[in-house]
Amino acid sequence: MKPPFREVLNSKDFIVTAEIGPPKGTDLKEMIEHIDLLKNKVDSLNVTDNQSSVMRYPSVGGCILIKEHNGEPILQMTCRDKNRMALQSELLFAYSRGIRNVLALTGDAITVGDHKGAKSVFDLDSVQLIDTIRIMEKGKDLSGNELKGEFSFCVGAIV
Repeated sequence: MKPPFREVLNSKDFIVTAEIGPPKGTDLKEMIEHIDLLKNKVDSLNVTDNQSSVMRYPSVGGCILIKEHNGEPILQMTCRDKNRMALQSELLFAYSRGIRNVLALTGDAITVGDHKGAKSVFDLDSVQLIDTIRIMEKGKDLSGNELKGEFSFCVGAIV
């Protein structure tokens, strides 16, 4: 079993992660092959979230696969496709499934992807998503309502 990414960040000078791109569909064989190939060679595996605005298997699903294959996942979350309610509920779901790492991203424009007629959401940006996570860690949602249970993530962003 991989050590938690937060511990690795605090114990090493040089960190190596790899990115896993989920499939466009439900055939997960190749994704699982990539997970098994990389999980023991890197500190963590991050799973793209509709990379380049192309609809794919969800990042949270890929992270669960990584957990099932004894790897350490990083959940990529883009703000492009989900409003604040959906982002918060996905964070709760991810945490309940043992996912403890989040990479917050604003997301690419819809026009570069394969669903040009889709509507962008961008209710929050990546900085606001990080703030949301910190608020939720204090036991509240964005409307100030109390959350039940633990909640704590190792959070990063792209600069």
